[in-house]
Amino acid sequence: MSKVNNLRLFTASCFALVTTAFAFAIRAGILDSLSKEFTLSDTQLGYINQMAILGFPIATIVGGYLYNVFGAKRMIVLALVSHLLGILLTIYASGFYLLLISNFFIGFGNGTVEAACNPMIAAMFRKNQTTMLNRFHVWFPGGIFLGALISKFMTDSGMSWQAQIAVMLIPTAIYAYLFYGQKFPEAKDAGQAKFSDNLKGMLNPVYILLLVCMILTANTELSTQQWVERLLGASGASPMLILAMVTGLMAVGRFFAGPVVHRLNPTGVLWASAVIATLGIYMMGHSSGAMVYVSAIMFAIGVCYFWPTMIGTTSEYVPQSGALGMSIMGGMGMFATGIAQPIVGGWIDSGRAAAQAQGLVGDAAEMAAGQATLGKLIVFPIILIFAFGVLWFMLRGKPHGAAAHA
Repeated sequence: MSKVNNLRLFTASCFALVTTAFAFAIRAGILDSLSKEFTLSDTQLGYINQMAILGFPIATIVGGYLYNVFGAKRMIVLALVSHLLGILLTIYASGFYLLLISNFFIGFGNGTVEAACNPMIAAMFRKNQTTMLNRFHVWFPGGIFLGALISKFMTDSGMSWQAQIAVMLIPTAIYAYLFYGQKFPEAKDAGQAKFSDNLKGMLNPVYILLLVCMILTANTELSTQQWVERLLGASGASPMLILAMVTGLMAVGRFFAGPVVHRLNPTGVLWASAVIATLGIYMMGHSSGAMVYVSAIMFAIGVCYFWPTMIGTTSEYVPQSGALGMSIMGGMGMFATGIAQPIVGGWIDSGRAAAQAQGLVGDAAEMAAGQATLGKLIVFPIILIFAFGVLWFMLRGKPHGAAAHA
C-alpha cells in the first residue's frame, strides 16, 4: 500500500488556501465595481461579504465532525465542488441575491479547506505543529498578496470583475490535480478522540477563553483588510497596494514563525501581536499619504501571527478538542467576522453621512468615514491586550498539552 506523501499533501493544501485567499483579495478589489454595476450601498456590500464569510464557519463546524467520520479526502472533494460552484455562480450573477448565494458557496469551500487541512497537517507534522500550521497559513496572506496585485492590474487594465473572479479557477485546478490519487492520513491518525471526548476538551476554560480571543483576533485582521478599499481609498495611498504590502509581510513573517514562537512561546506572541496591531490601526486612522504605508507595516506585523498561532495554541494546549476543536476555533473567528461585515459597512455609511452633515464632500467625506470606522475597529485589539494577559497567566509553567487536563 502506498504511503502518505506528506510533502505533496502539504503543497496541495497550500494551493487550496491560495484559492481561499484569492477569493478574499479579489472580492475586496471588486467591491467598488459591484457597487456601481448593481447600485449597492456599503451595507449591502457588507451582506455580500457576510455571506462569503458565514459560509466558512458553517463548513468548519460541520467539517470538524465530518473529518472524524469521513476523513480528509472526502472533505477535499466537498471543498472543490463548493469552490467551483461558487466561482461560476459569481461570474454569471445578475444581481444582489445571486451574489449572496454564490459568495456563500465560495465561503463554504474556504471553510471546508480549513476543516480538512488543519487537522491533516497537525497529524503529518506532530513534532512541529505550530510551525507547520504557520507555514501553511503563509498562503492566506501570500495568496492575498498575489490576488491583490492581480486585481489591481486587471482593474487598471480595464478588465471586468467577472474576469477577476475567473482567476480563482487557476489555484482551484492546481490543488485538485495535486490531491488527485493521493493517499490521505486516516482520521484516527490526526489524534482524534471520540466526539464526546472532543466536546469535553472544549469545555476547558483555556479553550473557552481562546474562542473569545478568536472572535477579536479575526475581526482585527479580516474586518480591517476586507474593507481596505473603502477605509483607505481616499487617504492618498493605493488601497490594493496596501493590502498587497500588508499580506506580503504577513506571509514572510509566518514562514519564519518557528524561531519567533520558540523564543516568546505562543501566548507571548499573541500578546505582543495585540499591542502592535493596536498601534497599527491607530496610526492608520490618523495618517494620510505616504504615512499610511508606514502604519500598514505596523498593522501587518501585529496581525501576522494571530490566526495560525490561535489554531496552533489550540492544538498544543487543548489537544483533547481534536479536529473538532480546531475547526470550531477557526469557524468562530469567521462567524464573528461575518456577523460584523454589515455592521462595519453601516459604520462607513454613517461616518460618511456624519461627515457630509459637517459640510465635507467627495474624498474628504470618504476619508473621514474611514478614519471614524478605524476608530471603532481599534477596540478589538485593545481588549485582546488584556485577554492574552489572562491567557498567559492561565498557561504559565504548563508544558504543551497539559492544559487539556487543567
